[in-house]
Amino acid sequence: MSDVPQSEIGMVQFLWRYPVKSMRGETLSFAQVNAYGLVGDRVYAILDGADGKVATAKNPKKWPNFFAFQASLMEPVSDNEMVPRVRITFPDGTMVISEQKDLSQVLSKALNREVTLAVTEGGRVTGVQSTMPASWVAQSEEYWPDIEGRDKRDTVTDFSLPTGTFFDGAMVHLLTTATLNRLRDAYPEGLFDAPRFRPNLVVEPGGDEQGFIENDWIGHTLDIGEQVRLKITGSCGRCVMTTLAQGDLPKDTGILRTAVQYNHGNVGVYASVAQGGTIRCGDRVRLAD
Repeated sequence: MSDVPQSEIGMVQFLWRYPVKSMRGETLSFAQVNAYGLVGDRVYAILDGADGKVATAKNPKKWPNFFAFQASLMEPVSDNEMVPRVRITFPDGTMVISEQKDLSQVLSKALNREVTLAVTEGGRVTGVQSTMPASWVAQSEEYWPDIEGRDKRDTVTDFSLPTGTFFDGAMVHLLTTATLNRLRDAYPEGLFDAPRFRPNLVVEPGGDEQGFIENDWIGHTLDIGEQVRLKITGSCGRCVMTTLAQGDLPKDTGILRTAVQYNHGNVGVYASVAQGGTIRCGDRVRLAD
């Protein structure tokens, strides 16, 4: 850890991992962290057979029920082992696993498009239908709803993912309960539960800090627990995904509209990994610099 004097700013309340990009994920009590974030996070993705693009709930007109699918890893993960098998649970409760031979056919029928399951490559991959080389740059697309305050409205745009990954913009996403509470105050009718925003870490601030406090962390480093250091790189601009129904959360366009109105469309912050290790729920979070 850093020798720089530190200020304790909170604790890790929840940890989340999303093994298949854009599907619902799983809560964790602890996680291994490496240069690519939480080990096992977004290691799998669905590829559209028609155009090769990575499927994403960012374009709900094309993928209307992605959030009805849930993914979980079937074995424990570590930084030095092959990526474990993934189990995907369909909306009707049907389960498939990444190594079954008819996986592409079953997924294609469920999603009503010809698809394959892909995995990021690093010499530690097995049991999937398609393997991507480390130098591959995935393409995806995003729908921009017609919301006041946004430059793009009612249109779909393409974007590139970071080389060799299925992340949208950064390896780690942090969110504080203070931000969720601020949004609830602004729009009491909305259900601002953490799963809407798909964070990796939910941090509960210490003391009586309120508002969008993680905005002030940008450019600083957080020490978490005994090992992990995260460099906060920027705000996390939100998209139509936050408005979609998932689990017990209903569809609600007011969620994104509130974020745009009160925090320029940002909810939470992105981070890169300055030092990996193990992170646990309950770990103390300190502002290192």
